[in-house]
Amino acid sequence: QVQLVESGGGLVQVGGSLRLSCTVSGRTFTSFAMGWFRRAPGKEREFVATITRSGGSKYYADSVKGRFTISRDNAKNTVYLQMNSLKPEDTAVYYCAADSGLFDSSNWKESKYDYWGQGTQVTVSS
Repeated sequence: QVQLVESGGGLVQVGGSLRLSCTVSGRTFTSFAMGWFRRAPGKEREFVATITRSGGSKYYADSVKGRFTISRDNAKNTVYLQMNSLKPEDTAVYYCAADSGLFDSSNWKESKYDYWGQGTQVTVSS
């Protein structure tokens, strides 16, 4: 059984930083491309970032480009989301997700992902 467990969320001030982690178990980590999504209060879940199996390619939503960095450590079965220069509009529940299919131009879509974590709350206060 594949499990994804996120950690690292919390309360941070505007301009601050947080690093989210997501550890995967139950299947070979390198069989997954990984993604981060978020759901802000009253909004639908949206794409944040995605990374290929090797970590060689990364893609970001325009809203976080230049501020967030996705990375992975295949030896630790973990994907990270480093979030810098945080804004109040970054407040959301953040979810990691695993895609066992072929990485392609649709990896920003929720439907591409087979497994999801439970989410971790990030609150940015002004």
